Amino acid sequence: MILGLGKEKLPVKTSEQLLLMRAAGLVVGRCLERVRDAAVDGVTTGELDAVAEQFIRGEGAVPSFYGYQGFPATLCISVNDEVVHGIPGERVIRDGDLVSIDCGAIVEGWHGDCAISLIVGGSGHARPDDVALIDATRDSMWAGIGGFRAGRGVYELGGDIQDSIEAAGRAYRAGGLDVEFEIVDGYTGHGIGREMHMEPTVFNERVKPKGPQVRVGATVAIEPMVTLGTYETHELDDEWTVVTDDGSRAAHWEHTVALTERGLWVLTALDGGQADLEARGLPFGALAD
Repeated sequence: MILGLGKEKLPVKTSEQLLLMRAAGLVVGRCLERVRDAAVDGVTTGELDAVAEQFIRGEGAVPSFYGYQGFPATLCISVNDEVVHGIPGERVIRDGDLVSIDCGAIVEGWHGDCAISLIVGGSGHARPDDVALIDATRDSMWAGIGGFRAGRGVYELGGDIQDSIEAAGRAYRAGGLDVEFEIVDGYTGHGIGREMHMEPTVFNERVKPKGPQVRVGATVAIEPMVTLGTYETHELDDEWTVVTDDGSRAAHWEHTVALTERGLWVLTALDGGQADLEARGLPFGALAD
């Protein structure tokens, strides 16, 4: 999602609207659980997409992505050097592949949006640098979530995410793993609610403006995209799939998060984000669950 700066807004939702977004978020979170379980050696990305569509519609929800600006599938599935927006189809995934899966669903007009990255076949088939990339990207997402506090400018989350990625790179290199992480240029998180992509931009890197102020009831999708090589990418001929220019692998994590009077509520995490938030000393603020 690429948005201009301009004079963006960060609207707030009522408690009732947040509960509807939570319903959509739970559909997405549960869907990704099922797709993760189905992502085994020999399956096609199209078969994974079918699992997702059947689940989402079976929950009485609607896939957010299908038909969005002409996108032809329920999931975005990006493999190895593909960063985002990969179109599911006949591609077979194999043990050791790094796969990022992005999913969205609509419940009563409200959206949830979430992405995960995984290694097919699990840790026994993983390259150490791929594991480091996935973990660093996920941690940077949680750093951005932790920065989503009342009174801050939403653009400031980019500094939180960048600092986390840079610190992870230094820590891995100090531990003897030769990795260099780069944050993908030109792609960001976004506001979310009645539409999947709304103002404001949620940057993954430090920028000078602070952006609109975070208030109770605000919701955003925070989604760092990080590579093991260049930050530069290009789009394939399908006009959707984004790949790294140098063929390096990429990871993508995303959660939809709300700020409540009590704290943070990660609408697309099955536990509302409680475990990860409390592990980081951050306030958990679910309205219900």
